[in-house]
Amino acid sequence: MKIAAAAYPLDFLPDWAAYEKKLTDWVGQGAAEGADLLVFPEYGAMELASLGGAAVAADLEAALHEVMAHQAAVTALHCQLAAQHGVHILGSSGPAMADGPRPVNRAVLYGPQGVIGRQDKQIMTRFEREEWDIAPGQGLKVFDTVLGKIGIIICYDSEFPLLARALVEAGAEILLAPSCTETLAGYTRVKVGAMARALENQCVTVHAPTVGPAPWCPAVDMNAGAAAIYGPPDLGFPETGILAQTVLNMPGWACAEIEPASVARVRREGAVLNHAHWNEQENRLSAAIEVVKPPYSA
Repeated sequence: MKIAAAAYPLDFLPDWAAYEKKLTDWVGQGAAEGADLLVFPEYGAMELASLGGAAVAADLEAALHEVMAHQAAVTALHCQLAAQHGVHILGSSGPAMADGPRPVNRAVLYGPQGVIGRQDKQIMTRFEREEWDIAPGQGLKVFDTVLGKIGIIICYDSEFPLLARALVEAGAEILLAPSCTETLAGYTRVKVGAMARALENQCVTVHAPTVGPAPWCPAVDMNAGAAAIYGPPDLGFPETGILAQTVLNMPGWACAEIEPASVARVRREGAVLNHAHWNEQENRLSAAIEVVKPPYSA
């Protein structure tokens, strides 16, 4: 199968028709590349705040509610495009109401038959906690699809190995890591996290970031990143672990062919067996850690 990860720019949209055309064009381009799975970034949905006008888009709280007001139409459009092209799409994440009084950061996975499921971000960044008041989601999911078993680790979640490991132990072979990062340092943290998750779990990770400036919305005003698809640097995968990658801060798709059996093969026959040897960490840590202080002895 072929996977496409979007390096996605955020636009100030004059009306819904502009958003519909933009998303239709992006999905059409990804499908034309032969992609079976298209992955959009974290908080890409925030460009919908512009539909409320400049004052709404510039207000952190008002922007959240404007985006949520378009959820039904967004879902219908993604379902239509997934069916039209016969593809799976991880839509751009955005605010959604769950069980509590504050919105979560939610990504929705679509297939040709409609909505497959939803995944909420688990661990909030400082900005989400301290300024935006976005609530953490409750629980992880593995989506068993015709393309394989898919887990989603949204941005900061990708930097916490136990979240990804829980998904992998539940069967995930592909981890999707949509992101929205303001700086090169932030992008690098997610990149390193996504590559590390591919290494230690011997799986495929897909990193899709927002790119470019969006000064009209303070929540997503600066965006740095490059889209990429990673695997373990081992049997059947590139020695760099990078299957495909876009140019930094340039919009576009990163596309790579993935052999569905490659994950099982590298876990079984790789030069190293990180996936199988994971639990040995617990065995090594069963004894108390000794702190060695001076004076030292040989």
